[in-house]
Amino acid sequence: MPQERRPGEKRWITAIDGALALIGVLVVVQMWLVTATLDTFLAGHRGAALPAAICSTLLFAGCFSLYRFIVRIDRESRGRGE
Repeated sequence: MPQERRPGEKRWITAIDGALALIGVLVVVQMWLVTATLDTFLAGHRGAALPAAICSTLLFAGCFSLYRFIVRIDRESRGRGE
C-alpha cells in the first residue's frame, strides 16, 4: 500500500523541483553563451569575450545560489520529519 504524503512535504518537493528546473535552464543558457562566444572569439572579434565571461559568472552564481537553496530546503524538510 503506498504511503500518502503530507501537504507540507509536497510543498518542499515542489520547491526543489522548480529550483532544479531553473538550474537546468541556466546551464543550457550558459552552454549556449560559451559556444556563441567561442565562435565569435575565433572569428576575430575579441571584444565579446569579457562581457560573456561576466555573464557566465553571473549564471554560475545563480546556479550556485539555487543549489544552496535546495540544500537548505532539504535540510529543513528532513529536520521536520516529513
